[in-house]
Amino acid sequence: MTILPVTGKHNNVVSPSKSTPHHKVQNTHVQTTEKVKDSVDITTVTKEITKAFESSKTTPAIDEKHVNEVKKALMEGTYPINAEQIAKKMIEMER
Repeated sequence: MTILPVTGKHNNVVSPSKSTPHHKVQNTHVQTTEKVKDSVDITTVTKEITKAFESSKTTPAIDEKHVNEVKKALMEGTYPINAEQIAKKMIEMER
């Protein structure tokens, strides 16, 4: 039976002219009674990442004091607003 590919063209499959000898492979796996211990090598980078995660757990994500200062300044109209800088950032975001 010939199976045609989607293109409709025949595949010219070349079969080997001689049969390949099949040899039975013997089990070469040797069992040992010595147990191997697993080990882990923690790199300096990993240690630094772990240290950063630990310190982030103790540091609040939001600085409430700063937030309250900004809110107060906005309500009083004393918060400095740089319209040009805001416009530049908006343009960068759109790109």
